[in-house]
Amino acid sequence: MRIVVLGGSGLIGSKLVNLLRQEGQDVVSASHSSGLNTVTGEGVDAALAGAQVVVDVTNSPSFEDKAALDFFENSGRHIVAAEVEAGVTHHVALSVVGTDRLQESGYFRAKMTQERLIEASPIPYTILHSTQFFEFLGSIADEGTVGQTVRVSPALFQPIAADDVAATLATTAVGPPVNGVVEVAGPDRVSMADLLRRYLSKTGDTRRVVADSNARYYGLALNDESLTPGANPRIGPTTFDVWFSTYKPRS
Repeated sequence: MRIVVLGGSGLIGSKLVNLLRQEGQDVVSASHSSGLNTVTGEGVDAALAGAQVVVDVTNSPSFEDKAALDFFENSGRHIVAAEVEAGVTHHVALSVVGTDRLQESGYFRAKMTQERLIEASPIPYTILHSTQFFEFLGSIADEGTVGQTVRVSPALFQPIAADDVAATLATTAVGPPVNGVVEVAGPDRVSMADLLRRYLSKTGDTRRVVADSNARYYGLALNDESLTPGANPRIGPTTFDVWFSTYKPRS
């Protein structure tokens, strides 16, 4: 089976490509470095030639409203057109748990546009909604930092290891399309503030974490349902402590 991974050089894409190759699949890794530009359409037809499955793990390089919308809208149209031409039988896309609940954000409105293009296309599909990655805990802390204080929401979330996201995508890619959304989350539902305290403590970071219900998450107000999955998500097995035991913090 020929599987094309769009965004194959990124955090999730590179892990996914390796997993699929280990399973003996015929995998094409497509990214900017290989001449792919989904926004302009450059290289898309060539990358998808002969593909049965396409896994899209690309992401907008900007979270600014118009830039994100332009990225997902233009990319989505070019990818669908190339898939139709190639006779693709399964489109898999990585998206975010809570996308439909976070529509005050221009970025998440752009993600919803991406999902609607997928749903409206003639290509059978599976959209995988993932919770936040453990790998981005440092970025979340930085976003909420003023001086030596990190103000962050006490809302619950259910973060997951990037390895588990890639493993779920690999299973999804070789399975039948569900023509709907599947959710995947980490094993533990925890307060964002509490987990960031643990993360900073483990990394030797002396910043103080303050749980603040008014703190914004990349500009968004959160509640306990914003970033948590619904009933019966797929669960990645890797706990925070197990993930951290092999994690290499930023220097």
